[in-house]
Amino acid sequence: MRTTTRRELLGTAAATGAALWLPAPARAARTVRTDVAVIGAGLAGLTAARRLVRAGRDVLVLEARDRVGGRTLNHDLGGGVIAEVGGQFVGPTQDRLLALARAMGVGTFKTYNEGDNVLFVGGRRSTYKATPGLSDDPDFQELTFALLKLDPMAAAVPVAAPWRARRAAEWDRRSFGAWADAELSRPGARAILTAATRALWGTEPEEVSLLYALFYVAAAGDEREPGSIVRLLTTPGGAQDSRFVGGSQRIAIEVARRLGSRVVLSAPVARIERVRGGVRVVARGVEVRARRAVVAVPPVLAARIAFSPALPAVKRAVLRAAVPGALLKYEAVYDRPFWRDAGLSGQAVSDMGPANTTFDNTPPGGAPGIVLAFVGGREARAAKPGDLAAHRDAFAANLVTYFGDQAAQPTDFFEMDWTAEPWTRGCPVGHFGTRRLRTLGPALRAAVGRLHFAGTETATYWNGYMDGAVRSGERAADEVLAARS
Repeated sequence: MRTTTRRELLGTAAATGAALWLPAPARAARTVRTDVAVIGAGLAGLTAARRLVRAGRDVLVLEARDRVGGRTLNHDLGGGVIAEVGGQFVGPTQDRLLALARAMGVGTFKTYNEGDNVLFVGGRRSTYKATPGLSDDPDFQELTFALLKLDPMAAAVPVAAPWRARRAAEWDRRSFGAWADAELSRPGARAILTAATRALWGTEPEEVSLLYALFYVAAAGDEREPGSIVRLLTTPGGAQDSRFVGGSQRIAIEVARRLGSRVVLSAPVARIERVRGGVRVVARGVEVRARRAVVAVPPVLAARIAFSPALPAVKRAVLRAAVPGALLKYEAVYDRPFWRDAGLSGQAVSDMGPANTTFDNTPPGGAPGIVLAFVGGREARAAKPGDLAAHRDAFAANLVTYFGDQAAQPTDFFEMDWTAEPWTRGCPVGHFGTRRLRTLGPALRAAVGRLHFAGTETATYWNGYMDGAVRSGERAADEVLAARS
């Protein structure tokens, strides 16, 4: 069995086509004049650039990495087989992402969801039908009844302004964990909730505010369908319903291909100055003079850019308050998806770490068999960086417990530690702890003069997801187009 190193994993971006836009070797900074500078070539920045170009604006996109796609990344296993190590799932009401994928010629296929799911809590293993995804386990049932109470609360939270909810102050003072402690009497139910929270935000329930959690539920919908906890957490008909043929990074690669030389890679932005009549953006190897700029990087990275004059205090505070999740993805490869032969879906939820949540990540052709795990929150922070052998062995032990002895010897193992990526610093989303969202939230997506802000953290619907990133890029582009100068 081989183990793929992080260096090899990141190198596969070139194999999937992202290296088409690698810049020339570093030389003295050149100056480029354009209408709009876009900082970040993830889905938010590329969507903004595409929309602006289609409206006739001249655009230059500056990306710190040597690839496009941001928090989406394909890992090439060879033979045309792709495994996603970043954002990957898409589901109903994620309309803008699906529309962009269609425009780029990227299709979808259903996440494998046949047979039984595995629940492992308190040392006891049980199974339940993947559809409808409801277990008669008493821990699972208690949690289900508690979570359904979130929907009417979330319905009172405006997705465009959660801080305006009537009970916003009360909910923002309380952590999601404190709410769970009051609602759940069974330790097993609380453990399942913790497992879900680690996958959802890369954090512990105590580390997000109840207001933020309710906003996240409210955001799991669109303008026609209100958000719901069921849509957020389930596979069929939910946020994990489908995957993209060829991997989700293909969407960003195709957008960038069409933008061509407007995308500059390996150009991290160090400084943004607001000057008379426009902005001056200083990046490695290039200086951009533009009328406006779209900052489309995670808040934790935007906070590290030197702005002159300085951003307003509340803007600086909100960028620092959006704490990136701690999330790793482990993936084990087998010759075939053997768990399917045993009538298992490949999905497991467990209170045993490090792999609290798993999915079948097998490509649409049915081979090789791949299981992915979300390792988040406390489990991610406890994982020794770079110790791939220990991570592989711990993951394989989890999989043996969930799916049987055949899981003991994967043919390959690879992982993605998003906390170790300097141009990401965490995944899947920057979240808010108590006493932050109500007071600081209004500043998150607000423009500052000629500076506009995008990124999934600024989205209304599907905040924290690829669809939210696309929506935020469209909104930022529309702000630029609506401006008088």
